[in-house]
Amino acid sequence: MRQPRSRTILVTGGAGFIGSHLCEALLALGHRVICLDDFETGSPANLAAVAGHPRFSLIEHDVARPLPSGLRPEIICNLACPASPVHYQRDPVHTLKTSVMGALHLLELARATGARILQASTSEVYGDPELHPQAEGYWGNVNPIGPRACYDEGKRAAETLFFDFHRQHGVAIKVARIFNTYGPRMHPEDGRIVSNFVVQALRGEPLTVHGDGRQTRSFCHVDDMVRALIALMESEPGITGPINLGNPEELEVIEVARRVLALTGSASPIVFRPLPVDDPRRRRPSIERARTLLGWQPRVGLEDGLARTVAHFAERLRPAAPAPARPRVPAPLDGAAFGNAALGQPF
Repeated sequence: MRQPRSRTILVTGGAGFIGSHLCEALLALGHRVICLDDFETGSPANLAAVAGHPRFSLIEHDVARPLPSGLRPEIICNLACPASPVHYQRDPVHTLKTSVMGALHLLELARATGARILQASTSEVYGDPELHPQAEGYWGNVNPIGPRACYDEGKRAAETLFFDFHRQHGVAIKVARIFNTYGPRMHPEDGRIVSNFVVQALRGEPLTVHGDGRQTRSFCHVDDMVRALIALMESEPGITGPINLGNPEELEVIEVARRVLALTGSASPIVFRPLPVDDPRRRRPSIERARTLLGWQPRVGLEDGLARTVAHFAERLRPAAPAPARPRVPAPLDGAAFGNAALGQPF
């Protein structure tokens, strides 16, 4: 991948799991990064690696509300939205607002500033798919009124907004459909498969498998996902997406549980619980578009990725000093503060 020139990049949801890794990678590439997050599910601890970096600044803000004045990014990466059922079902109306109003506010900012904008969409737009693997041309099988709809339909509506702004206003867009991603900095209580199994195994608790465990998922390590997002962000203008980003290796959930038990050496039993409503039975991306247009494919194998994730959580779950305080957030500055010349007060 060619070395991109230094730009000012706004990352919404930048204190979250994937967002924090993206912020770190963008800084390593020489970019100036503005992280905007409301800390609903993101954590100050996720930003420890970039704390005090001279090209990093932080704004605490909810994208469902009008954006602070003075933002002038060259690129916007929108990762703002709770992504696990435990979190997005807690306040489904706000989840919808985050996806739809957040997209609208950021697209208006992109239109006003001429910024390129990347949307982190999701494989959930395919719902419980009837086509395998799922290619980008598949329209999906989604329940629009079920308990998952606040996330699924919110992301679908956001994609609609992105393409309408592109067609109507000429906004430069990139749309990524992210499949199951795992790795360090996952929220330990987010209810997702890998984090659930690893945390339960390390605590000596039963591993909770929903249904019979024969449903499948495809797991992409966060390092691979960040490479993919940057490749899409830097791709040619004609590449708008949507582009599936994920690992095409399909695995039964019960097999993931067994691998986690083997890696941790845990004697935890596996227990079975009812399958949640509208939970997809199969999930596997076709990544031919990503391979062809971005030259990207995953590099981190599941065994290696799970081992890294286990090591992260083993360290994280040890009794430790009190968690870091939330960073002090500077008040929004004037219009020049977030332009190319400066980023305001660094975090």
